Amino acid sequence: MSGRRQDLSRYRYDAVIFDLDGVITDTATVHAAAWKQMFDTYLEARGKREGKDFHPFDDRDYRQYVDGKPRYDGVKSFLSARGIRLPYGAPDDSPNRETVCGLGNRKNALFQKRLEGEGVTVYRSSVDLVRNLRSEGFKVAVVSSSKNCGAILRSAGIEDLFDQKVDGRDLERMGLAGKPAPDIFREAARRLDVVPADSVVVEDAVAGVQAGARGEFGLVVGIDRVGQGKRLLEGGADVVVEDLSELRVNGRNTPPKSNASHLPSALEAIGRIISRIGGQIPAFFFDYDGTLTPIVRQPEDAVLSDAMRQALRRLAAMCTVAVISGRDRNDVRKRVGLTELIYAGSHGFDIAGPGGLSMENQQGIEFFPLLDQAAFELEQRLAHMEGVAVERKKFAIAVHFRQAAEERITDIKQIVADVSGEYPDLGVSRGKKIFEFQPRIDWDKGRAVLWLLSALDLDREEVLPIYIGDDTTDEDAFRALRDKGIGIVVENESRQTTARYALADPGEVQRFLDRLVEQLSA
Repeated sequence: MSGRRQDLSRYRYDAVIFDLDGVITDTATVHAAAWKQMFDTYLEARGKREGKDFHPFDDRDYRQYVDGKPRYDGVKSFLSARGIRLPYGAPDDSPNRETVCGLGNRKNALFQKRLEGEGVTVYRSSVDLVRNLRSEGFKVAVVSSSKNCGAILRSAGIEDLFDQKVDGRDLERMGLAGKPAPDIFREAARRLDVVPADSVVVEDAVAGVQAGARGEFGLVVGIDRVGQGKRLLEGGADVVVEDLSELRVNGRNTPPKSNASHLPSALEAIGRIISRIGGQIPAFFFDYDGTLTPIVRQPEDAVLSDAMRQALRRLAAMCTVAVISGRDRNDVRKRVGLTELIYAGSHGFDIAGPGGLSMENQQGIEFFPLLDQAAFELEQRLAHMEGVAVERKKFAIAVHFRQAAEERITDIKQIVADVSGEYPDLGVSRGKKIFEFQPRIDWDKGRAVLWLLSALDLDREEVLPIYIGDDTTDEDAFRALRDKGIGIVVENESRQTTARYALADPGEVQRFLDRLVEQLSA
């Protein structure tokens, strides 16, 4: 197994979306045989007609040009690689017509014939995994670029195994782009009523893992059944396995999620929060941008107000206060300007505070040369993009695109995805108008908060940790503290979160702190 994660946990993910061919069923070999039969027959006849040599269709052609793609896209892709241009035709073309659609329909007829004769073989470990996921509360969907998806599921006796299905017929009917575009996976997530960032994609084709990565799914798992693990990682897979039995399902300690816009206001519920604190000792943890200061167009303009600084100073006189930011530690420390606080930069990779408290993630340090290379690559490829800034932080690389034109964002995402594919040891997270590259190791804001509680001897029943943050990276901290503390999300829009309360903006954060300090003092 390659990559960072090997658990599929309800603590982290809501849904898993599986490709069909080569993942759930062994129909990929049937597809490959039908493609070869169709193309070899066509190429041989064309070669004789034009007096040219005949070069057969092979396994490499299948993986590179047709695997995972809609049928007509596969025909067009392979023919283009051979320098052959044909009229596109129409979906109802006869299999005997020499058009892209005609050849695609010829392949489908051959596939149907083979399917009837050979039947469908399922990967038992894959079916077992799906059933295990469902028993632990995951939503599951199956996707396929093939229009034969329904027939294959029925033939295999597993049509009731999935909550949702999206196939080639849906792509055609809805006008969705085929892989490596992420449309089919995003449509499956929409039907499951989940967000891509909280969902897993499982694929065996390079075009499929590329689609999962471009769709910004929380985890992309590649299955290497034909010795292409490296290509899967380069295409965007976070994890590569040879069989799905290598994945573990963890359904324990699953915090429920809520829509942020439906959460109770922490300001209105301050009496309940004070009661929850009771005789406990509170310990506060804050994100910086979007929480203590408003989100601004230029990161350097995020200045802490005097009123917020005073609120933090008063709070720090009563209990432990830490700021955990994606910014470098020295940057956020200078912006806050309070020596009595603890500062954790780079999402918790670099921590320091009063009394000699200090920690740098040693695993992260080993990634410095790789981060330097990736930062240089990003700067080169994004140099022509107006409104984009590449920031090399100590333990990360930030790609800011808040000032970029809306019509360029797709291009920016593609460049980020391309560079990400070249650096599989670096993970990419998405925030508010920002992409961040970080070492692909098991460390995040949640881990940093738990480390601080332990290092400060605050991991005790009489301590109540309270985390306030606005970004998707803060969800790791909300989850880590779900059973032992309080999470407050700063958000006035609709989004899924594991926080218990909400505040609309940094202004409400300040008012909440002022009232909290007053009541705690009383």
